[in-house]
Amino acid sequence: MKLSQFNFELKKSQIASNPPRWRDECKLMVVHKDTGEIEHKIFKDILDYFSKGDIFVLNDTKVFPARLYGNKEKTGADIEVFLLRELNREQRLWDVIVDPARKIRIGNKLYFGEDESLVAEVIDNTTSRGRTLRFLYDGPYEDFKQTLFSLGEPPVPKWVKEKVTEEDKENFQTIFAAKEGAVSAPAAGLHFSRELFNRMILKDINKTFITLHMGIGHFRSVDVEDLSKHKMDSERLIITQETADAINRTKREKHRVVAVGATVMRGLEAYYTTNDEVIAYDGWTNKFIFPPYRFAIPDAIVSNFHLPCSTMLMSVAAFGGYELVMKAYDTALKEGYLFGPYGDAMLVL
Repeated sequence: MKLSQFNFELKKSQIASNPPRWRDECKLMVVHKDTGEIEHKIFKDILDYFSKGDIFVLNDTKVFPARLYGNKEKTGADIEVFLLRELNREQRLWDVIVDPARKIRIGNKLYFGEDESLVAEVIDNTTSRGRTLRFLYDGPYEDFKQTLFSLGEPPVPKWVKEKVTEEDKENFQTIFAAKEGAVSAPAAGLHFSRELFNRMILKDINKTFITLHMGIGHFRSVDVEDLSKHKMDSERLIITQETADAINRTKREKHRVVAVGATVMRGLEAYYTTNDEVIAYDGWTNKFIFPPYRFAIPDAIVSNFHLPCSTMLMSVAAFGGYELVMKAYDTALKEGYLFGPYGDAMLVL
C-alpha cells in the first residue's frame, strides 16, 4: 500500500471542535465487512450488535496536561513546550518538543508560570523527537508534579481547536481513564458513558482494559510513500494476565472481542501466541498495522474518523478492507459525519 492511497480532501468544517452534549449520542456508522452494507445509527445503538459473552476491550490510559507555555531567558520570547514523557523521576528529566525549536540551545533556561515559579534547563537537543529538559525544582516530587501539571493544559490537537477551554479537561478524557501517561485521548473510548456501561451489564456484555500510553507518534505525518518503510514511535503497553485471560476465554467460547480504538487494536495485535491468544505483557511496542494484514484477536473494532494519510486510518483499513473503509469515509464526508477525536464513530463488524 502507498501513502497516497489514503489521501482525501477534508475541510476544516468537517472536524469537530467540541464533543456532542452527551458522550454516547454522536453519529455511529456501522460497516459490515461480509456484505459491504453501511448503516447510520447513534452511538448508544452499538449494543444492538452484540450479545451475552462478548467483550469490549478499552484503553484506560489517562491524558496528562502536556502543553505548557513559557518564556525563554533574557529575550523573554514566547515558547511552547509539549511534554512527551518523563525520563527520570529523581532528576526531573522530561522528553519534550519545543516550539519554536530553532532558537532553543543547550543551556538555555525556560520559565513557566506568571511568577516564573517553574524553571527548566535544556540539557540535550539531539534526541530524535526533540529536547530533553531538566526541571529545576527542589521540593518533594509530588509537589513538583502538581506544580508542573497545574501549569499545563489538555493537549487537544491544534487542528481540532486553537484555544483549549476549561471543559476540555473533562471532555478530552475517557470516563474510565486510570493510568496516567498519554498525550492524546483514545478517541473511540470518549463515546462510552456510564449509562452505556450499565446497559452492557444488563445484557451480560463484558468489558476489560489494556493500557497503551499514546505518544505524539500517532499524529506524526507519514513521510514515506512506501508504508513498509514507516517506523512508528514506541509506546508503553500493559496487558495484565487477568485481561489476557478474559479475552482468551471469550475467544475460546466463540464470543466476539471488540477493540475500542486504533490503540487497542495495536495493543492486542502486538504480541500473541501461535494459537491466536493474547499474551500478558508490560513493555513497549512500535507495531504499525496497515493493509494487507491478518488480524489474530479482534472480531470487531470501534474507531473515530481519522485524518487523511494517518496511521489510524491505515489500521482501520487493514481491518475493514481498504476499498470498503475508503468507501465508508467517502460516505461519511457526504453525510456530514464529523472527524477527529471529538467527532463521530464507526463500528466495523
